[in-house]
Amino acid sequence: MEGVDYLADERKKAEFDVDEMKIVWAGSRYNFELADRISKLVANDPGFSKEGRTMLPRKELFKNTLRKAAYAWKRIIDLRLSEEEATQLRRWVDEPAFTDLHWGMFIPAIKGQGTDEQQKKWLPLAYKMQIIGCYAQTELGHGSNVQGLETTATFDPQTDEFVIHSPTLTSSKWWPGGLGKVSTHGVVYARLITDGKDYGINGFIVQLRSLEDHKPLPGITVGDIGMKFGNGAYNTMDNGVLRFDHVRIPRDQMLMRVSQVTKEGKFVQSDIPRQLLYGTMVYVRQTIVADASIAMSRAVCIATRYSAVRRQFGSQNGGKETQVIDYKTQQNRLFPLLASAYAFRFVGEWLNWLYTDVTQRLQANDFSTLPEAHACTAGLKSLTTSATADGIEECRKLCGGHGYLCSSGLPELFAVYVPACTYEGDNVVLQLQVARILMKTVSQLGSGKKPVGTIAYMGRIEHLMQCRSDVKQAKDWLKPSAILEAFEARAARMSVACAQNLSKFDNPEEGFAELAADLVEAAVAHCQLIVVSKFIEKLQQNIPGKGIKQQLEVLCGIYSLFLLHKHQGDFLGTGYITSKQASLANEQLRALYSQLRPNAISLVDAFNYTDHYLDSILGRYDGNVYPKLYEAAWKDPLNESNVADGFSEYIRPILKQQLRTARL
Repeated sequence: MEGVDYLADERKKAEFDVDEMKIVWAGSRYNFELADRISKLVANDPGFSKEGRTMLPRKELFKNTLRKAAYAWKRIIDLRLSEEEATQLRRWVDEPAFTDLHWGMFIPAIKGQGTDEQQKKWLPLAYKMQIIGCYAQTELGHGSNVQGLETTATFDPQTDEFVIHSPTLTSSKWWPGGLGKVSTHGVVYARLITDGKDYGINGFIVQLRSLEDHKPLPGITVGDIGMKFGNGAYNTMDNGVLRFDHVRIPRDQMLMRVSQVTKEGKFVQSDIPRQLLYGTMVYVRQTIVADASIAMSRAVCIATRYSAVRRQFGSQNGGKETQVIDYKTQQNRLFPLLASAYAFRFVGEWLNWLYTDVTQRLQANDFSTLPEAHACTAGLKSLTTSATADGIEECRKLCGGHGYLCSSGLPELFAVYVPACTYEGDNVVLQLQVARILMKTVSQLGSGKKPVGTIAYMGRIEHLMQCRSDVKQAKDWLKPSAILEAFEARAARMSVACAQNLSKFDNPEEGFAELAADLVEAAVAHCQLIVVSKFIEKLQQNIPGKGIKQQLEVLCGIYSLFLLHKHQGDFLGTGYITSKQASLANEQLRALYSQLRPNAISLVDAFNYTDHYLDSILGRYDGNVYPKLYEAAWKDPLNESNVADGFSEYIRPILKQQLRTARL
């Protein structure tokens, strides 16, 4: 029945102020009001409808995305939206498009790597979208190993130009979003060669298509790389392939903030240190962690609401069946994901602060915190995206068979999200980078150099190697100090064990390759410690609002104790806890599930997602699932006729036993 809230009884159970929790989730009242206003503006505009998106053929799907992107730009201009409001609008439109790369990669690359003169020339054009840009780094043969890229940029001093060339098939640029059909320009990464010497990878601004008829310029072969995983999903994006055949560009289109080439062909390093480029990387990875909390929370919102709507088994004397959300097996799979969404949100907030702090330090030529900031953003990008990809798929399974329908919103959310495990750094490669920093830190512990930031706990290595948990009863696991020390001791001991095993090898690189799996586990333990510690820090802040702090304490407990239970082999194997203490942790975890249960629906309501944004019949705010599923089924193109196309040609001959005369 329309207008009825089928989840109203669930919402009455809330033991906290939901409106205040919305502000906590958003980070501030200002953030909440901005997101609330823009998300509703998009949801109420038919021009941004998602209707039928998963059923469209690729060409129609892509054209529809171009229409939405153009319409969004028109709305941004008509409503005179600020840059911040425009970014929000594109986010709530919720469709991967060329604009993501234009605003998210092309412009930041010019800002981060271009000189003041280059920024003055190119940024006004990009901000007005008089040019549309992409970020062309990854190649067919190389992704994670950027230093292995094969595209060349050879300087010709006689014409004062660079010659951009793809010398091999594997040097073809492959994957850049927006490249396939839309971008007019790209920041292209290539090996800088001058005076016969290779100076490594540098960025170049290269025009790819005519600004008159949009055709590829001479020497440029460009197109789309083809269909990707899922219906709709990332197929709205024109990920491209690009080859250069001796394409010439002016020398001043080399991004020259960090290094330059003179008219005579001399390579010159500028006064600005190369480490400045890491600032952009920290920024991009911080946004990926924030996006992980959004994707996880969307999936959890859908699965939680549907788990409260769905009833199965347990009927007594003809009464109602049991809500699926009341089964402990459902809670054990769902509630840790809900807790993870909040945990990732808060560590994302902290990373935002870290980026600001690093930027200010870089401007003051202070690079002391940069290696640690680089390591923790790399590790957290890996940890949160892997957990979120797995979490979305778990939410699909938590919704049973109906979760497999495109109309549940979960298959498309999964297909759109999973590339995050690969782009901006393969997740395993990133954890190995973290492991290198950890091994270096352990090796320097005796030198008097104190570890800083998220690795500061290593400074108490003697205590952490010796201490044992003093937990005696289940409720002791609610003490933040008990949780924190457990995660610190586990991370420290796993790192030290890896360092000891590495020392047995004559060749350190050989040892690193042999012990890679153990090193990744040590890095994951370190990153999980960061997330747990930042959640605990959040609880130590002044958090207003009825019952808010208590709910966050429950969520923090669930996140921490679920990880302890899942990885209890680490905690037991390093000798920090006993099997009895592990059992007590699990007992406390079950008790926390019971405390969370009455608040589950209100905790996902606090995400403040519109039905348009969730795009899920199972996750509807009003819980009116079954009539809407039935209604949606009849909108499928297969149901436009009672008799399927192809019946007369293929099915009738089978039924009539006339297969030999059928035209197959």
